[in-house]
Amino acid sequence: MTTKLPTRKFDVVIVGAGGSGMRASLQLARAGLNVAVLSKVFPTRSHTVAAQGGIGASLGNMSEDNWHYHFFDTVKGSDWLGDQDAIEFMCREAPKVVYELEHFGMPFDRNPDGTIYQRPFGGHTANYGEKPVQRACAAADRTGHAMLHTLYQQNVKARTQFFVEWMALDLICDADGDVVGVTALEMETGDVHVLQGKTVLLATGGAGRIFAASTNAFINTGDGLGMAARAGIPLEDMEFWQFHPTGVHNAGVLLTEGCRGEGAILRNSNGERFMERYAPTLKDLAPRDFVSRCMDQEIKEGRGCGPNKDYIQLDMTHLGGETIMKRLPSVFEIGHNFANVDITKEPIPVVPTIHYQMGGIPTNVHGQVVVPNNGKPNDIVNGLYAVGECACVSVHGANRLGTNSLLDLLVFGRAAGNHIVEFNQKNKLHKSLPADAADRTLARLARLDGSSSGEYAQDVANDIRTTMQQHAGVFRTQAMLDEGVTKMAAVAERVRSIALKDKSKVFNTARIEALEVENLIEAAQATIVSAAARKESRGAHTVNDYGDTPEHPNGRNDAVWMKHTLWYSDGNRLDYKPVNLKPMSVESIPPKVRTF
Repeated sequence: MTTKLPTRKFDVVIVGAGGSGMRASLQLARAGLNVAVLSKVFPTRSHTVAAQGGIGASLGNMSEDNWHYHFFDTVKGSDWLGDQDAIEFMCREAPKVVYELEHFGMPFDRNPDGTIYQRPFGGHTANYGEKPVQRACAAADRTGHAMLHTLYQQNVKARTQFFVEWMALDLICDADGDVVGVTALEMETGDVHVLQGKTVLLATGGAGRIFAASTNAFINTGDGLGMAARAGIPLEDMEFWQFHPTGVHNAGVLLTEGCRGEGAILRNSNGERFMERYAPTLKDLAPRDFVSRCMDQEIKEGRGCGPNKDYIQLDMTHLGGETIMKRLPSVFEIGHNFANVDITKEPIPVVPTIHYQMGGIPTNVHGQVVVPNNGKPNDIVNGLYAVGECACVSVHGANRLGTNSLLDLLVFGRAAGNHIVEFNQKNKLHKSLPADAADRTLARLARLDGSSSGEYAQDVANDIRTTMQQHAGVFRTQAMLDEGVTKMAAVAERVRSIALKDKSKVFNTARIEALEVENLIEAAQATIVSAAARKESRGAHTVNDYGDTPEHPNGRNDAVWMKHTLWYSDGNRLDYKPVNLKPMSVESIPPKVRTF
């Protein structure tokens, strides 16, 4: 079957043209490698463009800081589920990648002395938690937008080859289990191609569209996760999803944490700055999982705002119009367009909204995908790399600190690029494609094209989102999760019955959506099954059944659950591997209760 398909050869095939994909491709193209970057949308429309607040790095431009403090905050923020060797690597590399980005032409805001402007952000402290620190390197509230355009311009200069409006469908593995390429659909023609590579790098972003209320773009359907899961690769720590505290009420649009970094205050219906009660030290700048739970509790206890008492107010009026228009111009526009609010004069309604997946495809610090094999928890899958939100290295653990997402993209995109360059220097030849390279993909497409009746893809997708929203929210219960597992299994059966009414080839968005649902269901099942099995509260996974007790402070059970979840699509089964509590060069930070 493969011989019928057009085939192209590259040194590296990258799936995804967001921050991590383009940071890796830049490293590779500059080294002279032949690189193909596939993207469902034009590169500067990738979801990295939506990141607002900043890039975390201990530059120390505006307050005392060093990478040890950043390391401590990230470990504590992860609720001790992050791997401390990977966290150290990221925090030590942070200043280097930020200065490198600056030299690429990134238009950071500036201090009067010309250094990069840095604002405070949730969970980032100096002197090991004693006071907030200014660590977020920002370009107003459009940091991701500026970063994405900077990286795209540099990639154009380096002659990276972009395949725009192409959707990768499946990984191609040979008899040894090595990854040797991908199958991909060209949306303009509807034709399927085989793209052969010595290495494949997945940089497809998160799967936030498995939830009904999400700050994620519609393209964030977990395509890399689906490709990996169908190839037998487990998904790690998928029970941990971050709810961003400040999504615009009833809009699913994000207001950056930079608002609170600049001094915005969360208020309940009494006008009270309630975070002072929950986090006396960091107040509104506590980590996101903590702030989201506090907001949800205020609403549940009747102190929400509005006629239905179902939201909290974010007050920026005291900052003044000049500061807002200089530091938060996009937030001003969002307030006007999505909430009909002038934030210089009145507060804006906000609620916790799904934002980021901490889990993903398991990798090491070089971006290499790793799986349990022959007694080794982290055996390398040859030829396959993953970086960015679709990967789990794991630097975020059970809860990501704001600004560490853009940092993750830069550090591990660059690290993967460097490692692939070394790999290509040692491996001059491509491995052969297997005879059945495209069989799985062609069978999937044939089933859709041969269907005459069945489920409508968006009906199934909406039921995935409704089920996730109802059963895996900010606060969870064991009964709620268990019921969610049963419901999602039923939805998974319906995915196999999706039918396609429009069989045309040219820009058939219905076919794209049907293929996306097959990725959504992998991410959704991984999430709900992993969450139901974790019998504790940790970070963003807060289960009311497992509350604060002397044996398990904050509901965390370190004796049993200090381990990473691994979910396998085949058999819908779980496995586990230990958390790495040993950093590379400094002392380990032992687990303790998180207070702010």
